Amino acid sequence: MRRILLSTVKILISAALLYFSLRKVNLYDLASRIQVESLGWLGLAIAVTFLQIFLGVLRWREISVECGAPLETAQAMRFNVIGTFFNQTLPSSIGGDAVRLWLVARAGAGWRAATYSIFVDRAVGLIALAVVIAATLPWSYRLISDTNGWMALLLLDVAALAAGFGFLVIGLLPWPWLKQWWATHHIHACAVIANRVLFSRKHGLRVATLSIAIHVVTVVIGWCVVKSITAPVTFGQIFQLLPPVMLITMMPISIAGWGVREATMALAFGYAGLIANEGVNISLLFGAVSFAVGVFGGLVWILSPEKAAKGAEPIEVPGSQ
Repeated sequence: MRRILLSTVKILISAALLYFSLRKVNLYDLASRIQVESLGWLGLAIAVTFLQIFLGVLRWREISVECGAPLETAQAMRFNVIGTFFNQTLPSSIGGDAVRLWLVARAGAGWRAATYSIFVDRAVGLIALAVVIAATLPWSYRLISDTNGWMALLLLDVAALAAGFGFLVIGLLPWPWLKQWWATHHIHACAVIANRVLFSRKHGLRVATLSIAIHVVTVVIGWCVVKSITAPVTFGQIFQLLPPVMLITMMPISIAGWGVREATMALAFGYAGLIANEGVNISLLFGAVSFAVGVFGGLVWILSPEKAAKGAEPIEVPGSQ
């Protein structure tokens, strides 16, 4: 009953935010702006999204090795693509993580190693996103003339940086009780792994580069969407506005970020002195691109050996113990 209620609440949040975001948007006008050349830009956005998934696979492989859950590239790619499908269907913007965890666990890695690999991967991604936003703050100050808007952006990034780097600090603390209490034991273990990944010669530079590249590619996807409807927005403006929106969309309070993303994009565009409705249009098409990739992920899931096995036998990861 609790899960049903939680899912219902998230559906209602998505529906309410979409309603308030779309009530002033002319969907017929948006549809009329999609021409033949627009399909080329949207197709490129889908292709770049698959590139982003592959970059995520490369980072996840680096992290999963340290977690004791080694994955082959093809296997990790399949799991990530399947995850995109469940991101679109489960009542959360991170629903695919739960499915990836399940797939890795039953592939022979075990629940603990699988959970650690997903959690650390998410934490590293959050830190990288906060760093990208921090790097653009000087330009954002020039773009966002509204003081309240810029202060909100600053506080959002400070909170993300504090959460990310606070998590890393936990892994450096020598306090014994961190390892003894159930509530802190696993967080501490993940923090230790995250530090080992980020600050090691073997993984550090590669993981950091991949993490930044993943978020830059998100901006490229947004730019392809902008070009598809020839919206009056520059690449620099998208680079400054889209990452904070994606940070807020990570909150698991809606279905696949729908509603939250549109409302936040409209607000961000308004604070930046741009047309708020264009922010909603871009967000809708951005979501459509993610949905298209998710449909492909659903086909991969239907044809996958994991679904065919139906949990009968674990599928071993080569080289796992």
